[in-house]
Amino acid sequence: MIPGDETPDVTAEGGHGAVPTTGVETGAGERPSRRTWPLYEVFVRGKRGLNHVHVGSLHAADDEMALHNARDVYTRRNEGVSIWVVRADAIAASSPDEKDPFFAPSADKVYRHPTFYAIPEEVPHL
Repeated sequence: MIPGDETPDVTAEGGHGAVPTTGVETGAGERPSRRTWPLYEVFVRGKRGLNHVHVGSLHAADDEMALHNARDVYTRRNEGVSIWVVRADAIAASSPDEKDPFFAPSADKVYRHPTFYAIPEEVPHL
């Protein structure tokens, strides 16, 4: 501003006409940025399926927004009957690098495998 002049400085950048550049509250910092929204994993149970299947991921500000966005994005053609949204940071998962040591203990328990049991001949099939 020019001293003694009460007219704010303005700019016409961006084709929006005269926009004040000083003395205007921008609201910066009041809302969380979309970049800081948590990541949600989306699971949908189809009409013919019994299990929920992972269909994708999305960012949302809260659980309710995640559920509504998941419905809009992943069930546009009425292909689902149930949706689960789970914050990705709440999921505990094994690492593919740990596959051998993590699953190795099950290999030494032969009683868990059907080859351990003798199947009687009168049983046609299992």
